[in-house]
Amino acid sequence: MHRRTLIKTLVAAGAAASASACSAQPASTPTTGSPTTSAAKPSATTPTTATPSAAATAPSRTFALKTSQVAFARGDRPLPTTIWRPTGDGPFPLILFSHGLTARPRDYAAMITTWAKAGFVVAAPAYPFTAGGVSEFNPLDVVNQPADASYVITQVVKRLGDTVDAERIAAAGHSAGGITTLGMFSGDRDARLRAGLVLAGRQIIATPLTGAATPLLFVHGKLDNTIAYADGRSVFDALKWPKAFLTFPRGGHVASGRSLDVISATSRDFWRWSLYGDRSAKSRLTKDAAEDNLATFTNRL
Repeated sequence: MHRRTLIKTLVAAGAAASASACSAQPASTPTTGSPTTSAAKPSATTPTTATPSAAATAPSRTFALKTSQVAFARGDRPLPTTIWRPTGDGPFPLILFSHGLTARPRDYAAMITTWAKAGFVVAAPAYPFTAGGVSEFNPLDVVNQPADASYVITQVVKRLGDTVDAERIAAAGHSAGGITTLGMFSGDRDARLRAGLVLAGRQIIATPLTGAATPLLFVHGKLDNTIAYADGRSVFDALKWPKAFLTFPRGGHVASGRSLDVISATSRDFWRWSLYGDRSAKSRLTKDAAEDNLATFTNRL
């Protein structure tokens, strides 16, 4: 599903392409995204620290879910998006999820539904040149995906109205989707983001993240042969924001079984804290991460 050789191409050629584009594209576009993007940009009123929502209690119930498919498009870039949302009055926080190379949103349904059942709307677009089954595959197009992701956030907020809390928005992604997620915190940062999750991701260019300091959770396996653990860890080590790193010593690029359960539980409580302001959820993170002794946890949140 995730091709090591394509990632190598992305890292080698994508760095040069995005470095060139950064100086050539309009200021409203992350990396090489189309100028039609609606990404929110930092302004003079943007806080210097994107602190979690005011102290509250996240929902403790398990919600029934509604799943829908929406045909969004940013200009000539089709972005068919799967939306998982809890049944209930809301408003609910929104998480934008980005898939990896040759993957589809449904491939991550086990983790995503864990979040949605806990009280989060999750929107996952299929990107036009990197999703599974696309007619024209181009891994370098990942540099356009942060703008796509921000566009989808805007459209989901408009479409769902009061179901979504526009003040509680986060981004998450796996592999190339992790690259996309970090891109949303770089360059023309999407100032709406209050938290982020990077699963087996890295940066194409080692540049500081921008905008308000925002809690980020990183997850990576030490045996990852697609995106090296050291590449993901280097982003974490350079970051000055609130952060945590979940390491799987025997984990590879794609998690499954009990490892996936640990990731789902830890990330769910991370969202409960960062988006609902639930301090009891934050206090559970270390225990979540230690389940079955599969992972180690560096917590600097």
